[in-house]
Amino acid sequence: MSRFARNRRVFFFEEAVFERAEPHVRQETCQKTGVHVITPVLPEGAKGPEANAALRQLLNQVVAQNNISRYLTWYYTPMAMEFTGALDPSVVVYDCMDELSAFAGAPRSMLINEEALFRTADLVFTGGASLYESKRKQHGNVHAFPSSVEKEHFANARTGLAEPADQESIAKPRIGYAGVVDERMDIDLVREVAAARPNWQFVFLGPVVKINPDSLPQAPNIHWLGMKSYSDLPAYFSGWDIGFLPFARNEATRFISPTKTPEYLSAGLHVISTPIRDVVTPYGQLGLVSIAETADEFIAAAEKIFEGAVDPSWESKVKDFLDRMSWDRTWRAMDQLIEDVLSSKTSEGPQQRSSSGRVTEILRRG
Repeated sequence: MSRFARNRRVFFFEEAVFERAEPHVRQETCQKTGVHVITPVLPEGAKGPEANAALRQLLNQVVAQNNISRYLTWYYTPMAMEFTGALDPSVVVYDCMDELSAFAGAPRSMLINEEALFRTADLVFTGGASLYESKRKQHGNVHAFPSSVEKEHFANARTGLAEPADQESIAKPRIGYAGVVDERMDIDLVREVAAARPNWQFVFLGPVVKINPDSLPQAPNIHWLGMKSYSDLPAYFSGWDIGFLPFARNEATRFISPTKTPEYLSAGLHVISTPIRDVVTPYGQLGLVSIAETADEFIAAAEKIFEGAVDPSWESKVKDFLDRMSWDRTWRAMDQLIEDVLSSKTSEGPQQRSSSGRVTEILRRG
């Protein structure tokens, strides 16, 4: 998203961390993008109204100290509505990437805050087609932006990168997963497939959250390698034979659009996924990804890949599909929609805008 960083000041207000300290913020600037990352620090034990009051004060201080006067607000979570009431943005964007209310541990107030955000938002972006179908019933200006990909980054996996130290001793063939390990993963499917094929190695990258690590299947051919940096992912993918999307079928996965699907494909990996709607359409229907619901179906799909019994045109189909995708293209489409809102508001009455007609600051809430 180079234009985003180049033409505007971007402030990313992160979720709070808790320490034995008075409320304050840490502000860092990314040297590559110029994005200002704001981390609010709250006293240990602060919660509810106390935490929101402190966050409200810290956010207002950031706005004042950075001389932010014309801006749009960009929400990733409705919960930010509880401390952003004093802001007066030119445009409000709700970037709804997941159905957060369906996640384990979601606050009861999530839906109430989302209703308030729908009343405030000028634009709603959704992280996939199925989420779009749900949210368009709640707002009059909703647009679907399925997960895209930084193709060049993941294509490095095709160049024979050196094996990471914690993966090089793992035998082959390897089937890998990269992402958060939580209630969305079908643990039973992983356990059953790994037990049925002890010579296949299953590599998992990512943090374990909201579930007990002791519930994860343990076996000589299952390798939980933990959190890895984005920059290191191509090196891991380079040593895999198949990318695995073992998502459970539950409320938390009903509307997901996994970013790993195009990332695996960009890395040159064949992919097997459970029948998640936004993977089945379009990836499964186009023959780019194998869909398997049961352990037997997964094993059959994997054996077909290992035997080379796949569509000979698969590589060219993947390339054609990925050639139409990029985060820059996604941003350009979003940017135009924001400009359309600004133009519409300008035609209705005076608005505070920069001389170029573009909003000069962007506050992003994650």
